[in-house]
Amino acid sequence: MPVVPRQRPPSSPLVTPPSGPILGGRSILSGRSILSGRSLLSAPSILHGPAVPPPPAMPAGVARHRRRAGALLVSGGRAVVRWGHRPSGRFVLPLLVIAALLAATGAAGNYAVRATAPTPHPSTAAPSPSASADPGDGLGGVAPTEGNDVATDPATGAGLPAHPQDVVAGWATKLAPATGIPPVALKAYGYATLRLSADKPECHLAWTTLAAIGKVESDHGREGGAQLQPDGTALPPIIGAPLDGKDGRALILDTDGGRFDQDRAYDRAIGPMQFIPRTWVQYQIDADQDGQADPNNINDAALAAATYLCAGGLDLATSAGWQGAIETYNQPQTYLKNIFDAANDYGVRSRSVA
Repeated sequence: MPVVPRQRPPSSPLVTPPSGPILGGRSILSGRSILSGRSLLSAPSILHGPAVPPPPAMPAGVARHRRRAGALLVSGGRAVVRWGHRPSGRFVLPLLVIAALLAATGAAGNYAVRATAPTPHPSTAAPSPSASADPGDGLGGVAPTEGNDVATDPATGAGLPAHPQDVVAGWATKLAPATGIPPVALKAYGYATLRLSADKPECHLAWTTLAAIGKVESDHGREGGAQLQPDGTALPPIIGAPLDGKDGRALILDTDGGRFDQDRAYDRAIGPMQFIPRTWVQYQIDADQDGQADPNNINDAALAAATYLCAGGLDLATSAGWQGAIETYNQPQTYLKNIFDAANDYGVRSRSVA
C-alpha cells in the first residue's frame, strides 16, 4: 500500500466541524474495522492548531514488519466482523463478550473479598473462670471461653476407622480427664464441630457449646442411669417428661405417633441432646454411618444439634449470635445461663491440657 504523506493544514479560517452524531455512519460491527482507517493523530488537531509533525522515518525492515502486523490485525478484525454477521456468530459473539465481562468482574470480586475478609482470630486470651455474666444483658458482651481446637489423629495406614468420630479419638481421650466428659461423647462433639466448620465455617460453632448442651440436657447421655455404649447409643433410651403444659412445661401434642418417645398423647424430648420428635424429623442425620439416624445415639444427636444451631445464619463467635442460637434451643434465661457457664467451664478446663 503506498504511503500517503501527511499534509500540513493551510492557514485558513477554522473549519466548522461536521454536524451529526460523533459515531454516525456504519456500525463498527457492520462496516470497516476501526483499526483499518486513518489514525486520529494524522488529522488536524481538534483544537485546530498546527498538525502533529510526522515521526522520524523508520528503517525499511521495521516499517515492513509493522505494515505486515497491521495488515494481519485488520484482516483478523474483518474476519471477526464477517463471522459476527453469520447465524453462529450472532449467537456466540455476545456470549463471548458476556463471559469476558463476568470473568473480569468475578476476578475483581474475588480480590475484594480476599482484601476485606477478616483474618482468623484464634483465641489466645487467658481463660477467665469468672467470665460468666448475666445472660439477660447480652451475656455482658462476651461469649464462652473457647476450648482447645479439635485435632484429628494422624493417619496410621490401617484403613478407615469404624466410625467417622474415631478420627478425633486421640484428642477426646486426652481431654476427657480434664473435662469430666466421657470420651465417646467428646468424640461426638468434636466430630460434629469439624463437620460444621467445613459445611458452615461462618457459624463458628465450638465443641464446648455442644458439650454444654449435652451436659445440661442429659449429663452426656447418663440421665436417669443411662450409659453411653461404645457406639454412642444411650441405654436405656433417654425420654423426657410429657410436654403436657403442666409444671412449667410447654404443651405439645403428639406429632410422631409415639414412634420416638413412646407417647401417643404428648411429645417428649428424646435422646442425649433432648430433641422434640418433630424437630428431630427435620434435622435427623446418620452421623456415624451405621445405617440409621437415631436420636438416642450421641453421634447422630450431636451432629443434628450442631446443624440446628447453625441453621439460623448466626455467628456464634459473638455474644449476640451465641445467645440467639441457644435461645432457639431453649428460651428460659436460667437455661441460657446454665449453658453459658458449662461451656465456659469446659473451655477453661481444656486450656489446661497441653
